[in-house]
Amino acid sequence: MPRRSAFDDASSYKGWARPGPTPPGGVELELGETLDGLCGRWRIFQLEKGNRFSTDDLVTAWYGTTWCPRAGRIADLGSGIGSVALLTAWRCPGAVVHTVEAQEQSLHLARKSIRYNGQEGRIFPRLGDLRDPALFADEAPFDLVTGTPPYWPEGHRLPAAHPQSVPARLEVRGSIMDYAQAGARILAPGGIFACVFPNDQRERALAALREAGLLCLHRREIVFKEGEPYGLDVFAAARQQDLADDFETRAECPDVEPPILIRHADGSVDPGIARVRLAVGFPPGL
Repeated sequence: MPRRSAFDDASSYKGWARPGPTPPGGVELELGETLDGLCGRWRIFQLEKGNRFSTDDLVTAWYGTTWCPRAGRIADLGSGIGSVALLTAWRCPGAVVHTVEAQEQSLHLARKSIRYNGQEGRIFPRLGDLRDPALFADEAPFDLVTGTPPYWPEGHRLPAAHPQSVPARLEVRGSIMDYAQAGARILAPGGIFACVFPNDQRERALAALREAGLLCLHRREIVFKEGEPYGLDVFAAARQQDLADDFETRAECPDVEPPILIRHADGSVDPGIARVRLAVGFPPGL
C-alpha cells in the first residue's frame, strides 16, 4: 500500500476544504513510489526513499507567483520531480509551464504527475541540462523563471543516501550561479527570476544574481523553528537591463519583507506559514 500523509487524510481541516477540481488520475504507482497530496486536489508521484518535495519547493513557487501573479509563461530550472512546476501551474491557472531536468528518473515521475493531474496541455517537461546556452532557444521568453538550486559544492557535504537526491543536494549539475545565468538568459523583459537558498549563504546568492545581471528586488527569510538560526531565503529578481536607470544606484533587495516562521519552539505552526500553505492549497495546520 502507498504511504499516506496527513495531507491525504485531511479532506477538511477546521473548516478548510481542498480547493480546485478533482484530477483525472488513472496513472498507476510503480514499485517504490508513493502518490502524495501537493496542492489543492493535485497529487505528486515520488520515490519513497528518494528525493521528495519540500518546504524549499513550496516557498519558491509561492514567492515567484506572488511577485509575478499574472505570468503567462513560466519555466522551472532543474525541475526534479516537478513539484515547483505543478505548484506554479496551480497558482497561475492560465499559464503554460516548461521545465528542464537532467535526471531521467525524476523526469519520469514528473511526467506521471503531470498526466495524473490532467496538465499535459499546460506543463511541458524536457530532458536537458540547464547550463546549455541553447536551452529553450525554440521557445519565447518567460515571464517567470523559478529554480531551487543545490546548496553545496561537491565535497562540502556528504552525498545523499539515494542517488536521485544527490543533484538536489550537491552541485553536480550546476550551482546557483548557473541557475541565475540561465534564468537571466530566458527571462522576458520585465520578468521575474525566483529562487531559494540557505540564509547562511545569503551573500553567495546575491553575488550570483549580480554576476548574472539580475537585481534582487524582494527577499524574505523562512525560519524553520523559533530560536534556531538556520533557514532559507527566497529571492525575486529582475534583469538589470530591464529596470529604470535609477535602479542602478539602489541597494540590493530594497524590499526585505518580515521573516516567516514555520514552527514555534513548542512545535506549533505559526500563522505566517499557515497563510502560505493556504495560498498553495495545502491544509494550514499540517
